[in-house]
Amino acid sequence: MENNKYIVSARKYRPSTFESVVGQHALTATLRNSIRQGKLAHAYLFCGPRGVGKTTCARIFAKTINCLTPTSTHDACNTCESCVAFNEQRSFNIHELDAASNNSVEDIRNLIDQVRVPPQVGKYSVYIIDEVHMLSTGAFNALLKTLEEPPSYAIFILATTEKHKVLPTILSRCQVYDFQRITVADIIAHLQYVAKQEGITASEDALNVVAQKADGGMRDALSIFDQLVAFCGDTLTYERAIEVLNVLDTDYYFRLTDMALKSDVKGELLLLNEVLNKGFDAGNFVSGLAKHLRDVLVSHDAATIQLIETSDTIRQHYRQQAAYTPAVWIFKALDIIVDAETAYRTSKNKRLTVELMLIRLANIVQRTQPITMPTQTAAPNEANNVRGNQSASGTPNNPGYHNTPSAQSAASAPPNPIRQAPPQMPQMPNIPQMPTIPSIQVNSQPSASSDQMSPMAPAGGNTDGQPYSSGSSAPAQPAAGGEKRNAPFTADQLQGAWVGLKSTFKKELRLVAMLDAHRPVLIDDHTAQVTFINPWQEEEYKKFGKQILTILRNALQNDNLLIRTAVAEQAMQRRAYTSEEKYRVLQEQNPYLNEFKKQFNMLLE
Repeated sequence: MENNKYIVSARKYRPSTFESVVGQHALTATLRNSIRQGKLAHAYLFCGPRGVGKTTCARIFAKTINCLTPTSTHDACNTCESCVAFNEQRSFNIHELDAASNNSVEDIRNLIDQVRVPPQVGKYSVYIIDEVHMLSTGAFNALLKTLEEPPSYAIFILATTEKHKVLPTILSRCQVYDFQRITVADIIAHLQYVAKQEGITASEDALNVVAQKADGGMRDALSIFDQLVAFCGDTLTYERAIEVLNVLDTDYYFRLTDMALKSDVKGELLLLNEVLNKGFDAGNFVSGLAKHLRDVLVSHDAATIQLIETSDTIRQHYRQQAAYTPAVWIFKALDIIVDAETAYRTSKNKRLTVELMLIRLANIVQRTQPITMPTQTAAPNEANNVRGNQSASGTPNNPGYHNTPSAQSAASAPPNPIRQAPPQMPQMPNIPQMPTIPSIQVNSQPSASSDQMSPMAPAGGNTDGQPYSSGSSAPAQPAAGGEKRNAPFTADQLQGAWVGLKSTFKKELRLVAMLDAHRPVLIDDHTAQVTFINPWQEEEYKKFGKQILTILRNALQNDNLLIRTAVAEQAMQRRAYTSEEKYRVLQEQNPYLNEFKKQFNMLLE
């Protein structure tokens, strides 16, 4: 095709019927039904994000209601005089006004003068006012009367991206249609159709990058698609797409998550340096990591994995990483990332803030349960490969794929079901090496040696520090066949085990709220105290006290742990409100005030 006849995809593939509009099925069905039933309003307001089809639907609507010979489905025939004139952009029944540049009262008066002229061909004169929120207040007021009671042949269609800027008096005179963002799946499907029509080979991962970059706008997606075609030619690949659009490869987030699970601080810092050297912003990197961990979290369940707006191949990669990434670890990691995002905005040394976040992520494993990582890499499978055509240094299908020295050494090492604690790194002397804490588990059935007790019976610790039980006040017995456990623990480890209780009792909403609001304070090596605001909170805690104590002892490997409870003393002070109460307070402060009142015969009112 010659260059002087080239038409961009956003115009060339602009929908011409309601059926071809992408991602607005409910809205287009409503418009078609109103045409079929002959129930047309005199004014419409189309609002929504940019590039979702507001003006396009307005033109299709105007063309359809003026068609002289509509089809059986009440669509435009494209053969009658009115449709041909519309397709050739010479129809006098459709009038478009750009309110961004014609926003004065005089411009609206000229439009009102045109409304008085009836259509020459067709039934209706349609007036499309684009970016209507740009009209001045005087122009809005000039339009009010005509918009409320136009001639029978006049229909107004107002389009805007900012509905909140339109006067309420205008909104009350219109039928409001809210256009929604187009989903990633719909954008990918339409881009595949355009690529097929243009004879272009495009991978699904490359089109997914385009759809994510478009942020719900089809016009933006087609513009980005044209930009990629200009750079890549007839073949669009994932690698070229992220290069042209300056998008950070998701492979970085997969690698960083694996490094954090392995407590590989050195690898994390080197990866961050690589990202920054490529020109990416550290703040966007932190936000992208939070989104990545959210996607890994929803990948734990087959019912929620569909919430990830991405291609099927990358979704499979998320499923693989979620298989060995505990949800508890993700919760702690997201808390750290949210804190880092808040501190990043005000930090003077932004890189140091991000590096400290990465160090804290690597330290999570040492304070929680051990994590079993993949020990060997499966052979690359072309059908399950995350990238369709990967190079030799690309991404195999297994999440433990990364071509790094640590990954290669892990592949050659013998299988080990529990990861050993990493050695102390000389270049990181300030990172504390803390003993690992086993996973928190609740026994559904008590052992033969334990006291029988109903789950809802009062249990826990009293203010004297002795645990509650149904028949004895002695501490719980250690596991069968073993001696009494007495492993030392720190206040941080106790807090970590206490936070883990929320996932165990997640169905007990009141208890979870109390656990989150009241944390134990370590008094000595084996005793901690929890202070509640009122006795009712203490009674609620005692219902689950024995279970909580058992879980904490197992988590900290210490059978001597005791949890005391106490109620904070609050001094209730009643303020003076009435005149008599205020006078009484003043009289206590000044004894002569009563003499003064009697001498002058004064009243309190």
